[in-house]
Amino acid sequence: MKTADLIDAHAPALSFVHLPFRRFGTRPFFAGPVQTVQCFEDNSALRAELETPGEGRVLVVDGGGSTRVALLGDMLAGLAIQNGWAGVILNAALRDSREISAMDTLVFALGTSPVKSAKAGWGRAGGTVSVGGVRFDPGDWAYGDADGVLHSKVRLV
Repeated sequence: MKTADLIDAHAPALSFVHLPFRRFGTRPFFAGPVQTVQCFEDNSALRAELETPGEGRVLVVDGGGSTRVALLGDMLAGLAIQNGWAGVILNAALRDSREISAMDTLVFALGTSPVKSAKAGWGRAGGTVSVGGVRFDPGDWAYGDADGVLHSKVRLV
């Protein structure tokens, strides 16, 4: 179901993630339960989470809105696909945008940067993160397509 149709049918149960996202990947939409990661300019926790089975979940990454470095590149996007993640919402930048745009995934990111992130082990998986004025908890639901990203505390479709 398209996000526009979802909000028409379930507006009270949905929040719009209000950020100037850019879309990457060939997948037209995602819908899935949420897993969260919080990290700032270090993608160690993000990588560790993508190495686990995604089981159709959407990874919501609070990268603090930084676009100075990229938290996700083509190798991690490939890992997400390989491990069954439905998509990624990245409150940060990515790199290898041309390659990711050709992959069978859907990633929302704030922009691009050619600069690699740190690998010092900072960050954490799980717990509440705030992205675009919306609080995400593991187990919440995320829906995304060309019109944007929506959040719900429960599965709607």
